[in-house]
Amino acid sequence: MQPRSGEACEGVGELLATRMVSYSTVLTAISKFDDFSRDLCIQALLDIMDMFCDRLSCHGKAEECIGLCRALLSALHWLLRCTTASAERLREGLEMGATTGEKQLTRCLQQLKKILSSTKNRALLHVAKLEEVSSWTAIEQSLLKLGETFASLSNSHLQSQAEECGVLIRSIPIMLSMHSEQLHKTGFPTVHAVVLLEGTMNLTGEMQPLVEQLMMVKRMQRIPTPLFVLEIWKACFVGLIESPEGTEELKWTAFTFLKIPQVLVKLKKYPQGDKDFTEDVNCAFEFLLKLTPLLDKADHRCNCDCINMLLQECSKQGLLSEVNKESLMAKRVADRDQSPWLKSAENANIQPNPGLILRAEPTVTNILKTMDADHSKSPEGLLGVLGHMLSGKSLDLLLAAAAATGKLKSFARKFISLNEFTKNISNENSKAASVRALLFDISFLMLCHVAQTYGSEVILSESSTVGEVPFFETWMQTCMPEEGKILNPDHPCFRPDSTNVESLVALLNNTSEMKLVQMKWHEACLSISAAILEILNAWENGVLAFESIQKITDNIKGKVCSLAVCAVAWLVAHVRMLGLDEREKSLQMIRQLVGPLCSENTLQFYSERVVIMSSILEHMCADVLQQTATQIKFPSTGMDTMPYWNLLPPKRPIKEVLTSIFAEVLEKGWVDSRSIHVFDTLLHMGGVYWFCNNLVKELLKETRKEYTLRAVELLYSIFCLDMQQVTLILLGHILPGLLTDSAKWHSLMDPPGTALAKLAVWCALSSYSSHKGQASSRQKKRHREDIEDYISLFPLDDTQPSKLMRLLSSNEDDANVLSSPTDRSMSSSLSASQMHTVNMRDPLNRVLANLFLLISSILGARTAGPHTQFVQWFMEKCVDCLEQGSRGSILQFMPFTTVSCGTEARDGRCGGPVLPLRALSSISHIPLRWMRRELAALLFGVGE
Repeated sequence: MQPRSGEACEGVGELLATRMVSYSTVLTAISKFDDFSRDLCIQALLDIMDMFCDRLSCHGKAEECIGLCRALLSALHWLLRCTTASAERLREGLEMGATTGEKQLTRCLQQLKKILSSTKNRALLHVAKLEEVSSWTAIEQSLLKLGETFASLSNSHLQSQAEECGVLIRSIPIMLSMHSEQLHKTGFPTVHAVVLLEGTMNLTGEMQPLVEQLMMVKRMQRIPTPLFVLEIWKACFVGLIESPEGTEELKWTAFTFLKIPQVLVKLKKYPQGDKDFTEDVNCAFEFLLKLTPLLDKADHRCNCDCINMLLQECSKQGLLSEVNKESLMAKRVADRDQSPWLKSAENANIQPNPGLILRAEPTVTNILKTMDADHSKSPEGLLGVLGHMLSGKSLDLLLAAAAATGKLKSFARKFISLNEFTKNISNENSKAASVRALLFDISFLMLCHVAQTYGSEVILSESSTVGEVPFFETWMQTCMPEEGKILNPDHPCFRPDSTNVESLVALLNNTSEMKLVQMKWHEACLSISAAILEILNAWENGVLAFESIQKITDNIKGKVCSLAVCAVAWLVAHVRMLGLDEREKSLQMIRQLVGPLCSENTLQFYSERVVIMSSILEHMCADVLQQTATQIKFPSTGMDTMPYWNLLPPKRPIKEVLTSIFAEVLEKGWVDSRSIHVFDTLLHMGGVYWFCNNLVKELLKETRKEYTLRAVELLYSIFCLDMQQVTLILLGHILPGLLTDSAKWHSLMDPPGTALAKLAVWCALSSYSSHKGQASSRQKKRHREDIEDYISLFPLDDTQPSKLMRLLSSNEDDANVLSSPTDRSMSSSLSASQMHTVNMRDPLNRVLANLFLLISSILGARTAGPHTQFVQWFMEKCVDCLEQGSRGSILQFMPFTTVSCGTEARDGRCGGPVLPLRALSSISHIPLRWMRRELAALLFGVGE
């Protein structure tokens, strides 16, 4: 006789409520029933389980807790077997044309999902897995059998439910690994700042250096992968929200939706232990979905569901499974339904930037293919393509997409080739001349815009390239004003052939409009500067009236905007050289050239070209207008004004600005885009030594442990603005100065001393791992200053004592000054294997070798103090990072006399100081035996 489900549930419920039976007893009893053909019995058991599976608890002895875990594991195994049996019956029923079992199968899947959806239940199952390994093996086998059975069913909805349950079961073994190590810490300002720095200042940079830098930060700070990926996404959304409207917003959109998914694809290739990277990405998105205010603000800014688009892009790249993607999308949709203002705020008439960027990426590829064709066959068709690129914000969309996907260099080379193509003049008619003029003008303006937006290094050809340098490259390097670049208006580049200049002056002054046929535009652009000088002299001497100047400037900008750009480029250089009372006419001429021509007799796409021209001229004039306290009203172009320009407050010392901005960042706990630009400006103005020295002083002032740790993470990310040069300064100047001056030893006490040791090791590791590669584009932009003559600081031959060694060996009678053994030259301190494998002509290698030489001297000195403790902290951090896979790295520069060597150390016969390896071993949790073997391999070239 089959039981009645309702009566059974009521009876069991009363027993559980009165605690006459426990939950574990009921679950164990259910799991022993194995006649899955009795539908009503199975239905009744499922109803009983459904009654309490979301509120499991236990009372009494501690053993009851383990009993509940085991009972739940048995119940899970029973449910999987029941589900498999129902699926098999459904499959057989379909073959016979019946539908028996579908209702029961659906009910089983619902019960599975209800049990597994509870984090508490999954935690209980995790405990049971650790207790009952064989039972968990049975679970895994049942799961495999379930998957095979469902593969033969045609019901996609049931298959999707089963797959979702399978994902939840497979997540149980990795629950602890997803939430361990840094559960107390959910924010990582270093990762945040590195991503912000890259998105704000280095969109065109290659992906691999960014990937390596992020992985190094992850290893050094031991960040769990889900939280690491989460921090990357948080930084992207913050950058997107706070980016200025216009080009910067498009850059951030391209960075977030195109570049970062590709970065994650590369991160996926790095070993993650036993973990599946796609599950870590899924876990990161689960965490991200809880940051509803951040996502809502991003959606409002971008006028779309950002997470939806991001999930689709990650799914395309193989970073998320289809099931996880759908689950995450559904959760975000449910969240957005709770915020109806989001949908009402969305403007259907405005296309969201993420969608435009994602569509622009394949368009870039198509344009590159079009540009590869023979320009002479269909110049009109090519002109049509370029005209579409100029409309609205199409150009900036395409450039941002190209920059984020590493195609901007190719893009620029194609336009340089097009610009060179316009030099070819055949027997052309007026129409062909107009097309050629437009091709020259559009390519010239686009290249100027790219150089100003993404940096001139994107335009330049490789140094290995042979042949004639293209016209635009020559003009850009010698004539184009850029930030921090001073041009000489009397330079030969501004003094071309006098015949060309005279003919151009006559053309500008005597005709009603510029001629196009047989016009050599590159020669006109080179001659315009000298022509403008002639015209300016004539105006100042009263030969020409203002009306004539207006006609000339109208001729310059009337047909080809490039001439106006070249003219203003020279005028900007010229104004810098003039006195206050001599600038008026030059500035007035600039005002005449920046405005559009009010005439219908212009060439095609004139209004679009003027928009780009005005933006270029505004960037060109910004420096000189600030220096001369002059205002010029540029026409409203619809493009963004210059973001992050002139950020420093006037009449305030830059040291004050540096300390105040760092204090703000430290208080907030993270660096924003504006702060990054302020730090970059201060680094450029003050120089690397001034910048690094003052920030280290700020770190050493801090006495709160929490703030010193935060300061280290922030300083490391700020130093990424120019890590190579900062590391040379930090290790070659600042640390030796602190370690050799007894008056400064007090500043090295804990906690600031520990923090500085950690910062120094992080910088050393980062620079050493990347210094053989090329400098990033943001570092190339900065003037490479010589921080000091490294050859005199650290000489190559040991006969000439270096400044550091003279400092160490001087005044040996003074107990407060460090002494150095007379035989402590670099050659004798480094092992033979080190001297042959390390290039000591490299500045970083020499700085590291000398720093470890100083450390060796401190360990053997008669005076102990905070500086000795600092050395121990420094070595601990080095060894700590050695454990995390750096395999030696900077420790290879440690002199062999620093390490205790067998019986000599025990007998006191070791020639140098003894490094406390046992202390290092206990603090860093590395076995002493392993550490000795590893250091021996590093220092003496001894194999295992």
